[in-house]
Amino acid sequence: MAQFGDFNRICKTVALTVCPLVGADLGLEPTCYSRGIELQGTLIFQPATIIIHVVALLMTTLMIIHIRSKYTAVVVEMLLVSGIVPLASNAYIYMTGIHTGLITSAVWCLLVNGFIGYQFFEDGTAKSLWTIRLSSLFVFVCATGLSVATFRNIGPFNALKPAPLWIVLYVFNGGAIALYICLQIFLVLNTLDDRWPLGDIAFGVAFYAVGQASLYAFSVKICDHAKHYIDGLFFGTIGTLLAVMMVYKYWDSITKEDLEFSVGNKQHVWEVRDVEEEYPGQDGYGGGYSNDGHGGYNNAGHGGYNNDGHGGYNNGYQEY
Repeated sequence: MAQFGDFNRICKTVALTVCPLVGADLGLEPTCYSRGIELQGTLIFQPATIIIHVVALLMTTLMIIHIRSKYTAVVVEMLLVSGIVPLASNAYIYMTGIHTGLITSAVWCLLVNGFIGYQFFEDGTAKSLWTIRLSSLFVFVCATGLSVATFRNIGPFNALKPAPLWIVLYVFNGGAIALYICLQIFLVLNTLDDRWPLGDIAFGVAFYAVGQASLYAFSVKICDHAKHYIDGLFFGTIGTLLAVMMVYKYWDSITKEDLEFSVGNKQHVWEVRDVEEEYPGQDGYGGGYSNDGHGGYNNAGHGGYNNDGHGGYNNGYQEY
C-alpha cells in the first residue's frame, strides 16, 4: 500500500509524468509499462494512450466551443507521456511542472464552479468570472512553482522527498473533487425537482473511479495480460475523459433554463393585482397593458394611451 507522501509504490505501478523526476537520482520506473514504437527514428512511448489523448483533445475542443472554457492539460500530457520531450531535458522538468499546475488549477476551477451554484456570486457576472480566473491563475502558479522547485531541489523542496507535491496531487486534488461531488449532490437534492442530473453525477463518479482503479491498482496486471501493448494509463485516460464528459453533461442538464434553480428552491411569483384594489375609487382607470380594458395602453378602454377611449394620449382627444 502506498505510504503518505511517497511516490515509490505509485510509480512502480504506473508511469506518471512526475515519476522520472522524483524518488531517486534517476527517477522511478514502473514494473510494467506499454511498449513504444519507432516512428521515423523517434521512439514514441504509450502509443495507445496517445490515441486516447487525441480523442480527448477533440472532445475537449468540442466542449470548449460550447462552454467557452479555457482549461485543459491534454496537449501537455500527450507530449510528456509520448516521449517527444526527452526525459533528460530541462524542457521536460518545466513541462511536467506546467502539467501539474494545469491539473491542479483545473480541479480548483471545478470546485469554485461548484460553489457558484449556491449563488455566493451571481453566475456569469464579472465578479464570479474574475474570481474563477484569478484564483485559478494563482493556484496554477503555486502548483507549477512547487513542482519545478521539487524537481530542481530549490530551497526546502527535494525530489528525493516530494511529500508537498504528493499532498497537492492526491490530498488537495482528491479532496477538491470529493467536495465538488458532495456539493452537486446536495444542490440537486435541495434545489431541483428533476433528479436526472444525479444520474450524470453517478456515471461521472463511476467512470472516474474505474479509471483511477485501472491506473493505480490494476496497471501491472493489465500490462502483463495485454503483453505490454497497453497498461493502466490507457484505461485511466479513458475513465478521466468519460468523467469530464459527464461533468459537461451534468452542467448542460442543469442550465437549460437561465432561472432553472436557485438555493432554497424559491420561485419569483409575479402577482397581478386587481385594478380596483390597486387604485381604489378610480373606477378602474389606469394600469398596465390590455386590449379592451383599462390601463396604460389599450385599444378601447381608458388610461394613458389608447385609440378611441380616454386618457393621456389617444386619437380622439387628450385628457390631463
